[in-house]
Amino acid sequence: MANTTKHILVVDDAATVRMYHRKLLGDAGWATDEAVNGVEALERVLAQDAGSAFDLYVVDINMPRMDGYSFVRELRKLEARHQAPVLMVSTEARSQDASSAFDAGANGYLVKPARPADLVLTAALLLGDTAATLKAAEGAGT
Repeated sequence: MANTTKHILVVDDAATVRMYHRKLLGDAGWATDEAVNGVEALERVLAQDAGSAFDLYVVDINMPRMDGYSFVRELRKLEARHQAPVLMVSTEARSQDASSAFDAGANGYLVKPARPADLVLTAALLLGDTAATLKAAEGAGT
């Protein structure tokens, strides 16, 4: 039986945020990796062999070297196997920030600090992980 564990790349310049997101997503049963900015994230994406690809990207907007918007735009130019959903998680709370994220190619947007249940539920929905979605939805209702 093939390994069906979903693999998520967390992209944020703040080590504490990366650790927080990796803990929440890992506790939900998914494998995680991390990058400190968009340049490093693209390097990780391009370094994957032909048989692997990330299933979800959780991306901050404000980062040095390459911001989240630029990362998503560059990601969307890559081959089909890299076209997983992107969840932007940022301190930017204006509606125009979310609109800019969607215009760049993101599939979801949460404002930091994201509530644990919101982060996991949104990730589960974007991953199409029914079991995790139901579990997260139960937790969000409490």
